[in-house]
Amino acid sequence: MTTHTLDQTAPEPITRGQAFSFWLKLGFISFGGPAGQIAIMHEELVERRRWISENRFLHALNYCMLLPGPEAQQLATYIGWLMHRTWGGVVAGGLFVLPSLFILMALSWVYMAFGHVPAIAGMFYGIKPAVTALVVHAAYRVGSRALKNGWLWGVAAAAFISIFAFNLPFPLIVLAAGTIGYFGGKYAPDKFKTGGHGSSAKQFGPALIDDHTPTPSHALFTWKRFRQVLVVCLSLWVAVIGALTAAYGWDAVLTQMAWFFTKAALLTFGGAYAVLPYVYQGAVDHYQWLTGPQMIDGLALGETTPGPLIMVVAFVGFVGGWTKAIFGPESLFLAGAVAATVVTFFTFLPSFFFILLGGPFIESTHGNLKFTAPLVGITAAVVGVILNLAVFFAYHVLWPQGLSGRFEWASAVIGTAAAVALFRFKAGVIPVVLVSGIVGLALRLTNII
Repeated sequence: MTTHTLDQTAPEPITRGQAFSFWLKLGFISFGGPAGQIAIMHEELVERRRWISENRFLHALNYCMLLPGPEAQQLATYIGWLMHRTWGGVVAGGLFVLPSLFILMALSWVYMAFGHVPAIAGMFYGIKPAVTALVVHAAYRVGSRALKNGWLWGVAAAAFISIFAFNLPFPLIVLAAGTIGYFGGKYAPDKFKTGGHGSSAKQFGPALIDDHTPTPSHALFTWKRFRQVLVVCLSLWVAVIGALTAAYGWDAVLTQMAWFFTKAALLTFGGAYAVLPYVYQGAVDHYQWLTGPQMIDGLALGETTPGPLIMVVAFVGFVGGWTKAIFGPESLFLAGAVAATVVTFFTFLPSFFFILLGGPFIESTHGNLKFTAPLVGITAAVVGVILNLAVFFAYHVLWPQGLSGRFEWASAVIGTAAAVALFRFKAGVIPVVLVSGIVGLALRLTNII
């Protein structure tokens, strides 16, 4: 039996250049959704490079799990900030997003400019039912963790009925679920308790930021610093949305996108799948920036590119800017690119705020953070909301012309096969989407569809 001895030599201090290089690399390899992205960061930062100890890593992750927004991107921001102050946080969080933004801009341009070409249309024909299966699988994954008793099953069922039958707005469902969780935590605490990631940690040798490393001076909490960061954060938001209002007016597409995606960013408890129904309601039903089928296609692109899945909002922005021709019919790509950039900025801005504002407070108490009872209720409601999203997607995929139109048997077969691959064979997201796209392309080239 081979035994491995730990390297007891502390790593050399990391320069800004080394940190920049790593965060840039991470932005291009961060596939696999939040679980995969967090696993990559754990392997690289805790096990291999030993920039941060496992306990400190988990402590930061527990805080990020409590926040609205993409927890993997926020975790990168937190660790970058802890190592290299505000510069480090902005670089780490920004580079987690920027590669995905540029890739999605390019793919969105191909989609809008050439999406009606038979080959590309065929690929998306196959991808759409696969995405529907992915959403069902997401509901299952979240539900298997969150719905631990009949009370939480009831919250999930009520959320599904509220949005499916009564079309209640997503923020109202979140508020109601949080309220139920709050009172449930008071009067039935055993039904509404859960923990964050555990505090037990493996040892990988000394880390740059170890369990007992003193908190850096820039990460110490003071009310003066809190007020300064708060003023800067709010001023930045006001300055940009004010500039958009001054340049184009409050009712203009870009300004409304800025306001809408600011609200969406504050509702992303439970991951991107949780807020997608809200984005769907606003972007498709209310503002009509894109259609339901286009939303499904955008989710497929988001699933197969690096970065957080909520980056699908960049696709929404690109298609909205292109469709509305906000800079005229001769500048469609520019319109899409600017809109995608605006949407991404306002979607991720709150994530940076939460880390830079709350990080010092979290660093001052190295306790084991836990999910609150209201968050348990919200997470349960998210399951019902995601399931409703799957129903909407299935309807658009199987009956694209409405219930009175033709039933798409080929889509049903592809979707069923994708579901079997995900549930039975634990296949990865990217292989499922790519194979489904190839099948759709083959069906189109052989004139079966």
